[in-house]
Amino acid sequence: MYVCRKIPIFVGTIAIRRMKVVYYIFVFFCYLLSPLPLRVHYLIADIVYVLMYYVIRYRRRVVWKNLTTSFPEKDEAELRRIEHRFYRFLCDYFVETLKLLSFSRKEMKRRVVFKNMEKVDEVVASGQSCAVYLGHYGNWEWISSLPLWAKPGTKCGQIYHPLENKDFDRFFLKLRQRMGALSIPMNETLRRLAEYRSQKRPVVIGYISDQVPLWTNIHHWVDVFNHDTPVLTGAERIVRKFNHAVFYLDVRRLRRGFYEAELKLITREPQKLGEYELTDIYWRMLEETIRRAPEYWLWSHNRWKRTREEFDRRFEVVNGKVMPKAVAGSESSAPYTAG
Repeated sequence: MYVCRKIPIFVGTIAIRRMKVVYYIFVFFCYLLSPLPLRVHYLIADIVYVLMYYVIRYRRRVVWKNLTTSFPEKDEAELRRIEHRFYRFLCDYFVETLKLLSFSRKEMKRRVVFKNMEKVDEVVASGQSCAVYLGHYGNWEWISSLPLWAKPGTKCGQIYHPLENKDFDRFFLKLRQRMGALSIPMNETLRRLAEYRSQKRPVVIGYISDQVPLWTNIHHWVDVFNHDTPVLTGAERIVRKFNHAVFYLDVRRLRRGFYEAELKLITREPQKLGEYELTDIYWRMLEETIRRAPEYWLWSHNRWKRTREEFDRRFEVVNGKVMPKAVAGSESSAPYTAG
């Protein structure tokens, strides 16, 4: 009996050690490859593209379904071109992100140009914090270089979801903070922003808000590329609570390894907008960006896996909280709080 109890612990220990080995191998190759010239990285990306698209066929069905339902006006030939370009870019994204380990700040600033930063500086100088909305478009990891364009002393950060594996989480945090950006864990957002407000220290915080919300975090639906789409609204609630000025980051990929990101002011008075109006504006602007060059959005994500029909069948909203219908009203059930 004693031996049987020890078996799960032993198996768990072996699994942890294996993950450690995987982690150290991964990090070793990252540091080995990162200093190579970017043209070599793109050669690697071209090879990986062939393997990913033709051999592994990574999420081909998901990508094709997303494209065909989002662009019914396009013929198959045009959709295939977008599909191929997306996979090529996805491979470029991986190697570009790897270069964050070795890029100098000067080189990073040459490759990502932020336009209209003077407006952000003006807002921060007035004592008001800024929220920057963006999507999984272009190389969103390189957007962490925004602090290089802000006035000295400006605290810039991004909200992120910590990885379950602590080793990999530390590695990617180091990657994302190399250019001076502060990474704030999602569950600490309110506390940290309240601290900055109490210190009268304005900040510039980035929110990537185009992920699929959990069922229990669905409070609003938007028409996105002909889909009835559940969207995250947590960023809007935070922005309204702290009265942050709101910018949308319009990203363009000029060519391999070069981006332009324009900060477009949406409002300095978010509390005057109607409920979810800010979220609607963000999605409208993001869709315009994507339509301009669709291949740079993350089409491999199963974004429309949740439908309103299933939501209405399984859940209901009680006092602003989303609850499963099976347990709604039960004193013993614990309601899910909005995210």
